[in-house]
Amino acid sequence: MSAPASEVKQYDLVVIGSGPGGKSAALQAAKSGKTVAVIEKYEKVGGGCVHWGTLPSKSLRESAYRWSLGSKAGTGLPEMQRLMKRKERVIETESSHVFHQLSKNHVDLYRGEGRFSGGHGVEVVHADGKITTLIAKRVVIAVGAQPVAPSYCKVDGVRVFDSSSVLELKHTPKSMVVLGAGIIGCEYASIFQAVGTKVTLVDKRQVILNTVDREIVFHLVDRFINLGMDLVLEAEATRFEETQDGLRITLSNGKVIEAEICLVAMGRQGNTASLQLDKVGLVADARGQLKVGEHFETSVPWIYAVGDVVGFPALASTSMEQGRIAACNAFHLDDHLSKFELYPYGIYTIPEISTIGLSEEELTEKGIPFVVGRAGYREVARGQIVGDEWGMLKMLVSPDDLKILGVHIVGDNAADLIHIGQAVMRLNGDLGYFLKTVFNYPTLAEAYKTAAFNAYNKIIGRRPQDKGKS
Repeated sequence: MSAPASEVKQYDLVVIGSGPGGKSAALQAAKSGKTVAVIEKYEKVGGGCVHWGTLPSKSLRESAYRWSLGSKAGTGLPEMQRLMKRKERVIETESSHVFHQLSKNHVDLYRGEGRFSGGHGVEVVHADGKITTLIAKRVVIAVGAQPVAPSYCKVDGVRVFDSSSVLELKHTPKSMVVLGAGIIGCEYASIFQAVGTKVTLVDKRQVILNTVDREIVFHLVDRFINLGMDLVLEAEATRFEETQDGLRITLSNGKVIEAEICLVAMGRQGNTASLQLDKVGLVADARGQLKVGEHFETSVPWIYAVGDVVGFPALASTSMEQGRIAACNAFHLDDHLSKFELYPYGIYTIPEISTIGLSEEELTEKGIPFVVGRAGYREVARGQIVGDEWGMLKMLVSPDDLKILGVHIVGDNAADLIHIGQAVMRLNGDLGYFLKTVFNYPTLAEAYKTAAFNAYNKIIGRRPQDKGKS
């Protein structure tokens, strides 16, 4: 499938980057009969998602979680290299899967760094310095993003790590400071806390995960603290000093923390610096990101951008959909294929979080009436079986028409469970679906029915005329 460096070809679509967004765009166009090329600068396809982002971190999370469930007090720290082995198998398998998907759909793969050369030309700079020029009718930029660190701390992969280099750890640290309590920071903080590392999570903001329903976040924080994690808010690091055993970090609030290592999770930068955007009249913002329209088109009509390089929400799942929509729009494919709405979030902390729709805070701000239905995992038999006494499913319901306005879950399998709520909301269902549906017993899905009755009982209490209806 790899094209030789000396070959010059014209394509309907050239995709720069083979991560979730790039792969999806390439496959959508190829399946629609277009000639497609993908440019990937790394040896193996899959992008950051497969090699140093979503898949390896979630694989490590799963290994850490399973170890924590089976461990007993006094067993010490697990061997990090053993935990890392599983992620390597997952990476290899998924990268191979992506390669075969592209290959069987006749997508040409060019290995090298992609950049614009003027007009509709896209250059591939190969590892040996040779350059191949492709002529593209349409281009999708899917180059992803990389972690950045503030100037006062240098990521060296020895004492200071970022979300990429931490995946190369050879031992389990006894203590760790995590700078940044966004999604990535919270995920890694919980992973290492689960394997026995003493974690201090630091963030300069007043709250963590501010886009997530506050009640769900309170449950998460409560769990973090119960497991022994220290959470320091409204503070940031101002000084780093190396010690014999690790680091001494001074915070802006005067607190001094000593730890073996530090993980910096304070944002990401779009990988646009080497694209020669000026050749086609594009300009990235200070974070290396590109502004796009409804269908992920840039200000240049034949160029699209998807995934982390366009910023929020920067999820692998949404990136895939963005790539598909970009390809559909670029070649005027069926309109029903290019809809993008009501997508879920999965945050792979321990415990897991997943949400869809509006939060309680958003509904309050918009002045939309709602009723809350709650179900603790401890209320369903499966929750007791798996030992999750902290989990909770929260459903937000319109008291007027019983429509589901939002579902928010914290606990085991939250990212899988959310799709039940997503399906009902997407198909314009209402509370009646959950009230009248039989769920397998025992399952965590029963929490939907428990939460539904909790909400419904509140609603009929407000509307006596509806008593007795179901």
